[in-house]
Amino acid sequence: MNANITVIPAKAGIQTDSATASSTVRELSTVDGLGSRLRMNDKIPSWFQVCKFDEIPVLGARVVERSESEGGNVAVFRNSENVVFALLDKCPHKGGPLSQGIVFGERVACPLHNWSIELRSGEAVAPDVGCTKRFAVKVDNGDVFVDLA
Repeated sequence: MNANITVIPAKAGIQTDSATASSTVRELSTVDGLGSRLRMNDKIPSWFQVCKFDEIPVLGARVVERSESEGGNVAVFRNSENVVFALLDKCPHKGGPLSQGIVFGERVACPLHNWSIELRSGEAVAPDVGCTKRFAVKVDNGDVFVDLA
């Protein structure tokens, strides 16, 4: 793992209600529905600690900065139900930074051309077509981890 990976706020100035978030974090294990089981052909996860759960604003994002050779930046989102998702921070349409988009439900609207992207799958919502890479996410003891492998 490259030691130069840093996490930065995607949107400055948004505050989190940490009292509400803390009680929800204890109930989460793998928040993206993947579970903890690996099948025979699955890759071994390479979990990277991104931040504390409370540091991701509700309806906001954090960015894991990575070089293009490492695959580009990863956006880590939190929706209003305190579910955490991670996608490549690049809209499949024109490459807009999804971390700067508006989170609603389990979707994010790209800030460039308003494409809606499903946070769970990375798929563009019809009639648009395209997909951005998704990453497995887990919350453990209040820490958010993303599988960057």
